[in-house]
Amino acid sequence: MRTGLNYAIILTSMLVISCGSDQKKNEKNGEVIVSPDIVNNPETANGEITDKTGVPKYDFEEITFDLGTIESGESVTHEFKFKNSGDKDLIISQAKGSCGCTQPEYPKNPIAPGDEGVIKVTFNSTGISGQITKNITLIANTTPNTKVLTITGEVIKSK
Repeated sequence: MRTGLNYAIILTSMLVISCGSDQKKNEKNGEVIVSPDIVNNPETANGEITDKTGVPKYDFEEITFDLGTIESGESVTHEFKFKNSGDKDLIISQAKGSCGCTQPEYPKNPIAPGDEGVIKVTFNSTGISGQITKNITLIANTTPNTKVLTITGEVIKSK
């Protein structure tokens, strides 16, 4: 009888621990990883929005940045600033550059309604020349769930 009680206590403890949090820490660098299970996207497959309340929304100051003309080998960093103008926490789950030369950094924690955030993007022009258009694709719990930021400019060969 006592063994059955111990078994029940262990199972209950495991259940409580496994259901305890929607956030985990990345073992490599300690960043907070938000579980995609907490994202509720009210948009249907055909693009119709079924519920327009309780949706986060980011308003960017700009979605395209022209870096002008730079020499090959230079790196340029730009901050795309935004505000959560929705009425629910904004969670960015991924930011990805269109190539290895474009590296984005994004907030890992939820952005509360009314708060501001920054997507910091570094473009490294080593080995590149000519006109460039580099995209940064964000995935978040917004509607639609993707947003594309763009860096344009010209890279000339160094003298």
